[in-house]
Amino acid sequence: MEKIIVNGGQKLNGEVEISSAKNSVLPIIAASILCKDKCVIENAPMLEDVYVICDVLRDLGCKVDIDKVQNNIMVDTTNITLKDPNMELVRKMRASFLIMGPMVARFGRFKLSLPGGCNIGSRPIDLHLKGLKALGAEVDTGHGFVEVDVKKLVGNKIYLDFPSVGATENIMMAAVFAQGETIIQNAAEEPEICDLAMFLNSMGAKIQGAGSGTIKIFGVKELNYTSYKPIYDRIEAGTYMAAAAITRSKIKVIGAIEEHLRPVISKLQECGVTMDIQSDSILIDGSNAFKAVDIKTMPYPGFPTDMQAQMMSLLSLGSGTSIVTETVFENRFMHVSELCRMGANIKIDGRVAVIDGVNKLTGCEVKASDLRAGAALILAGLAAEGMTCIGDIYHIDRGYVDIEKKLKRLGADIKRINE
Repeated sequence: MEKIIVNGGQKLNGEVEISSAKNSVLPIIAASILCKDKCVIENAPMLEDVYVICDVLRDLGCKVDIDKVQNNIMVDTTNITLKDPNMELVRKMRASFLIMGPMVARFGRFKLSLPGGCNIGSRPIDLHLKGLKALGAEVDTGHGFVEVDVKKLVGNKIYLDFPSVGATENIMMAAVFAQGETIIQNAAEEPEICDLAMFLNSMGAKIQGAGSGTIKIFGVKELNYTSYKPIYDRIEAGTYMAAAAITRSKIKVIGAIEEHLRPVISKLQECGVTMDIQSDSILIDGSNAFKAVDIKTMPYPGFPTDMQAQMMSLLSLGSGTSIVTETVFENRFMHVSELCRMGANIKIDGRVAVIDGVNKLTGCEVKASDLRAGAALILAGLAAEGMTCIGDIYHIDRGYVDIEKKLKRLGADIKRINE
């Protein structure tokens, strides 16, 4: 079993380059199903989740070549077949459900096992299915499967009760081949939605308004070859920005885009962190003492739930009392007990965490309960006295490319071991 060992107390210095966004690449790989021949995804992050969705496409008959030197992925759908994908593969990752929209658009029907993923709370697929029904599909659920059948997809006006990222993506992909115009209202506005739309448009789709609350899709007959480079990962960038702050260090984060990170930038500045913001990078200076702030997670452009755990590690060492309110997922405080093992003073009441800053954290044995919790424990370990040993790091590998190597190049005393 692999673990990450961190000896805390080291200052960080230098530059770190951010990888492409996992949450862009996964739907983009799923969307390649819509291409009649092949497409290339450039500079893809070599992550476990990326390998899983590539295996799902291979199981459907696609040819998927991964170039780990250039970090490119080529998907050729010439021989894709309509079949039930491997249930074990699908259950490994929730994003596997993103193949539903493209497969229904291409074949008119599809059957898929209900997906898995991080245990951070209920993430129902009802909005995905509501959208497919609005486009003319019949949906049958039961025995752990979802089966969708449609004679012809027809554009419609679809209002989402919640701006779900996955539902917006699935509906957008399904509507690409629908007859007429589809309008998604109360759509998710995340940068990854814009990225998916730009990828689809580069293949010949006609999508307008991505990044706003209203997206319009005008149906086309086919999509063709493209080569596309996704956006940088804003959550990875935010994590390294928090790493600079918690270690009182100064580092340059290449690929940190201000437009995508405004709520994170705002809260770090409120903490007392200073920044030099450039067009494609941010120089973070965390040398000043940082203070307590209140955070409430919200759908984009609000503060991202995926940065909540990392900020909680930082606030554990801030002066004063911080309040963190989690509104997106009901079970995303599982890292709190592990931070408290390291000496943090955090109390939870439902979806609210009250953090009284302490003078120091101390290293100990902890476990990553999910992807972002694992990143938060690494950050805490960087600032803690002594050694922190983090287990269940397979969660971390789902979302961070070579995190221990990148931190080591910045000066951290960190290594991966295999027990």
